[in-house]
Formats: sequence, C-alpha cells, structure tokens
Amino acid sequence: MLMAHPAVLRELVQRYEALRSQAVQGTGGAEVRQRMEDAAYTLCVSTGTREVGAALTEARRRMSGARGRDDLALVSG
Repeated sequence: MLMAHPAVLRELVQRYEALRSQAVQGTGGAEVRQRMEDAAYTLCVSTGTREVGAALTEARRRMSGARGRDDLALVSG
C-alpha cells in the first residue's frame, strides 16, 4: 500500500480542521461543506480508511511516528 508522506497528512489534517471550523461557525455555506467533504475523502484515501474520524486518527498516528523517526535520525546521525 502506498503511504502518504507525513507532511502531506499534516497539511490535509490542517485543511480539514480549518474547513470543519468554518462549517461549524456557519461561514462559507455549501462551498465550505464541499471542500470539507473533498478534504475528508482525500484523508480517507491517503490513510486507507473509510471514515473521517478513523482517517484523522490514522494520520495523527503516522505523523507522530514520523516525528519519532526524525528524532532517532538526529540522535544516531
């Protein structure tokens, strides 16, 4: 399975959360809802999940794992 780079996942999570915040506040209307759905779909595809909650959890898990590997590379490099 292809794995999205942690930087890509970070950007997708940030985009989804910003759009969700706008939708909750009621700003942006249908365009914001559509962009949020698109971001959720992309997150699901990028994480191999079918539900946005699971996609967010998986993306965060992968991002935190990548930080740990970066820290190890600094220590061992």
